[in-house]
Amino acid sequence: MKMTDQLSELSELPDTAQTSGTVQDEAQTKHWKEKQPGFTHFDSNGNALMVDVSEKADTVREALATGSIQVSDEVYQAVASGKVKKGDVLSIAAAAGIMGAKRTSELIPMCHILPLTGCRVWFEMEPQQKKIRCFCEVKITGKTGVEMEALTGVSTALLTIYDMCKAMDKSMEIGEIYLRRKTGGRSGEVLNHH
Repeated sequence: MKMTDQLSELSELPDTAQTSGTVQDEAQTKHWKEKQPGFTHFDSNGNALMVDVSEKADTVREALATGSIQVSDEVYQAVASGKVKKGDVLSIAAAAGIMGAKRTSELIPMCHILPLTGCRVWFEMEPQQKKIRCFCEVKITGKTGVEMEALTGVSTALLTIYDMCKAMDKSMEIGEIYLRRKTGGRSGEVLNHH
């Protein structure tokens, strides 16, 4: 890219050096909002922020996320029979998933610190596919949802399985992580059946 092209692109960006601490020009604000429809984690100037939920009412909110890890036959049999040298893989992974859900705000910058009222992690073994499927259900009575906590719980649990079994197989694949259900809040119930 030529220097003149780079300068041209820079001239289209908001001049934060000149507008720092002042109200952004209306045209720039409108331009930003048109380019970023529906994003709530940015102010009118495009700066990152944590959404203010102080005016929202407390409601009961739940989220269920799921994901899986594809493993070798050796790993699958060892986990299923409880013969992994590091210990009971699924019990430790469940505890890790709960810990991950509780600490989501420390990992995801714009997440609120939430006092979870419940969290449960469980697994389903899929012998035909040599997969271990993880579920994480999180509950709260609060002003914002717990989707990120459920997704972080699943991810942490699956990473723990990988960590405990990597001596046997480093080619395990984590995937299919998604929000399966959420309830409560303005958007109500959302179901996602992959």
